Amino acid sequence: MERAMERFGASLLAQFRHKVPVELLAALRRECDDHAVVCSESLVVVPNAYGVELPESVHQELERNGGRVDQVLTDSLLRHGESRGYAWAGPLAVHVTKAPSVPNGRYRVTSRVMRHVRAESFHH
Repeated sequence: MERAMERFGASLLAQFRHKVPVELLAALRRECDDHAVVCSESLVVVPNAYGVELPESVHQELERNGGRVDQVLTDSLLRHGESRGYAWAGPLAVHVTKAPSVPNGRYRVTSRVMRHVRAESFHH
């Protein structure tokens, strides 16, 4: 089991080095879409603070390699929101953190509304 998790972690890390996994991007977009609030015909508001938790080993490796995955994810989610005509509840930020365990063994995505958010001080 431990070797399988190590192989999975190495595989996930390899995907992050070259591109953000499509599955993770899809999960972020789903999180955004699932929490959209229709305020009027022309106004749909979505959360602006998103958290992505990764297994500790993957997160540590990304930090060692200077990865800016949070910015890549923020940019991608921004493009998604623009394509849907969403209004963000505040400044958009996606913050990637490490977690001792995640439900599916790969990542956990959450969102919430925060008035003032900076990726460096994001605490989810």
